[in-house]
Amino acid sequence: MKIAVIGTGYVGLVSGTCFAETGNHVTCVDIDENKVNSLRSGKITIYEPGLEKLFERNLKEGRLHFTTDIEDAIKEAKIIFLALPTPPGEDGSADLSYVLGVAEHLGKIMTEYKVIVDKSTVPVGTAQKVHNAVAANYFGEFDIVSNPEFLREGVAVDDFMKPDRVVVGCSSERAEKLMHELYAPFVRQGNPVIFMDEKSAELTKYAANSFLATKITFMNEIARVCELVGADVDKVRKGIGTDTRIGNRFLFPGIGYGGSCFPKDVKALVRSSAEVDYDFKILNAVEEVNESQKTFLIPKVKTHFAEDLSGKHFALWGLAFKPNTDDIREAPALYLIDELVAAGATVTAFDPEAMANVKGVVGDKISFAEDMYTCLESADALIIATEWSEFRNPNFERIANALKNKTVFDGRNLFNLNKMTEQGFTYYSIGRETIK
Repeated sequence: MKIAVIGTGYVGLVSGTCFAETGNHVTCVDIDENKVNSLRSGKITIYEPGLEKLFERNLKEGRLHFTTDIEDAIKEAKIIFLALPTPPGEDGSADLSYVLGVAEHLGKIMTEYKVIVDKSTVPVGTAQKVHNAVAANYFGEFDIVSNPEFLREGVAVDDFMKPDRVVVGCSSERAEKLMHELYAPFVRQGNPVIFMDEKSAELTKYAANSFLATKITFMNEIARVCELVGADVDKVRKGIGTDTRIGNRFLFPGIGYGGSCFPKDVKALVRSSAEVDYDFKILNAVEEVNESQKTFLIPKVKTHFAEDLSGKHFALWGLAFKPNTDDIREAPALYLIDELVAAGATVTAFDPEAMANVKGVVGDKISFAEDMYTCLESADALIIATEWSEFRNPNFERIANALKNKTVFDGRNLFNLNKMTEQGFTYYSIGRETIK
């Protein structure tokens, strides 16, 4: 099948590459000529484990193409995916200008039946808006489909190639047949392709991410209670996670969620609910708690250093909002950096993938290290903000020798309390006993 994917960001590039991997002929479109030239030359523009191998193979075998010419890209395509940014406005509403702008342009250049698929995360009612934008300029047959993505950064290739489910919102048998044919290779194990109306599909994406954000935030609040009453959040987590009604995923406490999905989607669902006069109290609370959770370690740091951080130097492990990605959008590390610097401290950071992105945002506000151990040199304490695998089992002797004080503030609960006691560290974590 011939497919066009408009937008070569995270969702567009992963989707286009994975569709090509199952034998489709995919043309990806972007207005950024430099980006397109890089992709054409075989230089991948995002970090995602496992993607580069598929990208190189399909580029070499001629199934994956890149262009700035949208008219040429859609000419023979049966299905056109819109994988465009929908950034949140100041009020939390999703900005649909990119999506609707492209839809309007498609209406001007289409000459035959196409299925136009909203792959971007969009509010309820967007499919109709896209339909209207196309129909304003094109009077032939076409269908609009809502097909939200459920990709987790760091495991996106597996998520796409072996999805738990595929959600497709459409009201046309013709479009449904094409979408079923397209996704059949991805669900051979029997996982469902769930067809529904467009509005339900649009809401499904927001509902899923908002529920997971709520689950994370609930566990962060439980961790706060644990600290106040002397309970251990790890034991509480195991106690509730074995209840099959709850499950054990997304129950790990930490310093809040970030990234491109959860913060944006929670805000958008709150906003779209408000537009129909519904006050989504739970999600308002989720937002409030998560914002405060991002800097939850700072009071611990200040208390430890007698409320004076001026002249103190901190090593920071982790900058990405989660491991196995270079995405720093809404990353808790950025909030920690701002608080530490504002308090008069200096920071040296290390992250396996995200340092270039952070440097582009913070400039020379902090320094960066070549590796995790160099980062520690002459620091008064270590702060951990991202749970990269290489941080989980470090050389504690090297940490102790490099730090001025054997003090660790762990925002991801990476280390065993008994181990830190044996090693003689002062160890602060989330929802657990402080080791001194």
